[in-house]
Amino acid sequence: MTTVLLRTADELHARTRAGRRAVVMTMGALHEGHATLIRTAREIAGADGEVVVTVFVNPLQFGAGEDLDRYPRTLDADLKIAEESGADVVFAPAVDEVYPGGEPQVRISAGPMGERLEGGSRPGHFDGMLTVVAKLLHLTRPDAALYGQKDAQQLALIRRMARDLNFGVEIVGVPTVREEDGLALSSRNRYLSPAERRTALALSRALFAGSDRHAAQEALRARAREVPATRARAEALSAIGESRAAADTHAVAKAAPGGPATVRAAARLILDDAARLDPPLALDYLALVDPSDFTEIEDDFTGEAVLAVAARVGTTRLIDNIPLTFGAAS
Repeated sequence: MTTVLLRTADELHARTRAGRRAVVMTMGALHEGHATLIRTAREIAGADGEVVVTVFVNPLQFGAGEDLDRYPRTLDADLKIAEESGADVVFAPAVDEVYPGGEPQVRISAGPMGERLEGGSRPGHFDGMLTVVAKLLHLTRPDAALYGQKDAQQLALIRRMARDLNFGVEIVGVPTVREEDGLALSSRNRYLSPAERRTALALSRALFAGSDRHAAQEALRARAREVPATRARAEALSAIGESRAAADTHAVAKAAPGGPATVRAAARLILDDAARLDPPLALDYLALVDPSDFTEIEDDFTGEAVLAVAARVGTTRLIDNIPLTFGAAS
């Protein structure tokens, strides 16, 4: 397969379409995470469909002091990765093509959901992100658009925009791709020195610690529900190494499934330790949220949730998250 490089929407619209068109939106500097998105898009589009990869560094979503100027631009390498992964087209428009006449006067607002977590740390970021996503959806006219779950709040906002504004496109989330040491793949990882990278591993280790604690508590509560509220329950709990829980089986039975507070605490321990490393990790936020609106969940919450973290190591800001399911839904 030969991947075609196009620079204008007119060139893209002139292509003959037979099957479905699936679009993967990127800011370039492609890595294995993007390659996974492209391969998944190929599966969705099918042999008769078309996969379009957009490469556009969007100035609207970079705030003052952020890394717009130094953001990596590697179009030749991006073309190679896109081709190897099954893309038909790389659409790499200039800023004037996306924003003719300068920055748009009318923009998409992310609303209250866009002011939380990432939006609180990066004011205006999500307005700029949604504006360019809306424009690229119009310019590429896909049947499906794919985004990585590493940017969980971004994915949730895009889904909400497509639903609220009737975009008529399928939004597909693709699981986070990690390096062998657990670090979530990101174009910004290349900025990390070896020492900074060792510190940065605390992000994924904190998420895994929270996930492990959650799994252990869910297993405990599942075992507790299997036996009657008698001595047999205490014995069953004790048998799986939860002697403290066995001492108060009634409390275990009534406890919130999965214990959001203890999940947060398990993750926080790892992050607190990393703050004392050299170089240190500077935590921006650790949050356990409802993915429908990115508000913090309560201890009686049941259903899908996202454990998310953002931090700086040196001058590099990194984010990561992991999905969890609490209570009866699990």
